[in-house]
Amino acid sequence: MPEFFLNNWPWLGAIALTVMTLAWLLWLGRRHNEVDWGNLLINWIDGINRLYCRKFHRLDCEQIYLPETGGVLLASNHVSGLDPLLLVAASRRPLHFMIATEEYHRFGLTWLFRATGCIPVDRKGRPDKAFRHAIKALKDGKVVALFPHGRIHLDSESSALIKPGLGRLSALSGCPVIPVRITGIRGQGSIFKALFLRARTRLTVFPKLPPAPFGDKAFHLHFGELLVGRRKSLEKRA
Repeated sequence: MPEFFLNNWPWLGAIALTVMTLAWLLWLGRRHNEVDWGNLLINWIDGINRLYCRKFHRLDCEQIYLPETGGVLLASNHVSGLDPLLLVAASRRPLHFMIATEEYHRFGLTWLFRATGCIPVDRKGRPDKAFRHAIKALKDGKVVALFPHGRIHLDSESSALIKPGLGRLSALSGCPVIPVRITGIRGQGSIFKALFLRARTRLTVFPKLPPAPFGDKAFHLHFGELLVGRRKSLEKRA
């Protein structure tokens, strides 16, 4: 037996190191998990994501205040692929993102999007199907998160106007809206680059708004300006 260990110590050492690393990662995920997603694996991923956002990207936001129960719309600017991870890391309730169908079916990630209750939006076909699912989720008391500009949209772009979907969802569901502005990300404009460039990220959470006025073009413009940093509040919207 001693001879076996002597002859195979490199492999045995590698196995032992792998087991210890996996155990350490399992412990980290469990320790930092703060939300019950109803799935042990997703709970673990939640913990790892919070650690990643707070330590690697130095997230400056204690938490997004969300009512303990009831449907809520969380709406944020969208500058990179890191954005949803930051929002999840700052929330104490599961977030169910509305996501473009082509992203929902991205290779290797569909299982994760499905497990976290993401709502695929077919922007070129039947977006109404996604709206019905989102309204049902809101009426079931869930938090639906979306990026109302509809795509990655940088602060430097000339137009700040958001899509009418936010107002439509809020009006039809009767749910309030919580605006959030993300800043400090490096690699803006890219889905993947921002994930690997260490940053000092910040979430600015604005006061909860009552159900949005459906069809109010001024609201859509002013809300978009709030998200891209051209307004400090919506108190004096026209």
